[in-house]
Amino acid sequence: MRLCRVLGNVVATAHHPSYDGHKLMVVEPIEGDARAAATGPSFLAIDTVQAGPGDRVLVLTEGTGVRQILGFQKTDDVPIRSLIVGVVDAVDTTGA
Repeated sequence: MRLCRVLGNVVATAHHPSYDGHKLMVVEPIEGDARAAATGPSFLAIDTVQAGPGDRVLVLTEGTGVRQILGFQKTDDVPIRSLIVGVVDAVDTTGA
């Protein structure tokens, strides 16, 4: 899982059929602070939690887990690797 910030939506008229019915977002990995600078390059993730631009989110970036959550079979050849699985309200690092 990666902590990320949503940068915006992606709209495409031509796409792989496995993206049908799914909202696609651009996200960037960040540290705990919502105003923190990006810690890596941005990437695309499917939104399952109705996130919006500026939201801090948890992103699952493991292909097999993503396929299981979306209901695809292990043998399905799907070009989906990242999935937004939660909106983060707060991050507490005082005990770390």
